[in-house]
Amino acid sequence: MADKLYFTGTTHVAGGANGYARSTNGIVDIALPQPHPAAENLFAAAWSACFIGALELAAGQRKVALPATPEIDTTIDLLMRDGGFVLRARLDIQVPGIEPDVARELIDVAHSICPYSKAVAGNIDIELNLV
Repeated sequence: MADKLYFTGTTHVAGGANGYARSTNGIVDIALPQPHPAAENLFAAAWSACFIGALELAAGQRKVALPATPEIDTTIDLLMRDGGFVLRARLDIQVPGIEPDVARELIDVAHSICPYSKAVAGNIDIELNLV
């Protein structure tokens, strides 16, 4: 079966003291005077947004009504390990109004659905916390 394209995001980035990132659809338009911590913050925002969508999809698949929108605080750490740079992630996930065991199941399923989670699986240390 052929791939079904759902969305394409294109962003132009320029570096340097007057650096910036601008998406072709105008949603992203920010100054990037330095590559870090902007890169980690942007990655955290993108992954969190995707993960919330995956949580909502997981809830729908399991016929679980979410009384409120999930929220996530994502921390991306840039580390030096064994002479090279690596990332580490911690997602502190709130699923309000849902029993903790059901919320934990939804988080685990969302992690298996989210394309960002799939992209980094086995490549970085990831901590998923229900808060």
